[in-house]
Amino acid sequence: MYFPRIEELRTDCDKTQKQIASYLHLNREVYRRYEKGEREIPVWAVIKLAEYYKTTTDYILGLSDQR
Repeated sequence: MYFPRIEELRTDCDKTQKQIASYLHLNREVYRRYEKGEREIPVWAVIKLAEYYKTTTDYILGLSDQR
C-alpha cells in the first residue's frame, strides 16, 4: 500500500530519507521503498513515525485528516 503522508511529513520537517531511515534503524533504500509504496511498511514503523512526527497513525494511514 502507498501512504503519501509518510513522504509529506518528512519533507515538511526538512528531513532526508537517510535521517528517517537512521531513526528507524533501516537502510535508506528500504525506507525509500516504504515511501514509494513498493514495499509494505510494518506497523511498528508507522507507530514510530507517528511518535516522531507527533501525529496519529490514522493520519499517516490516511484514515483521518486531523493531524
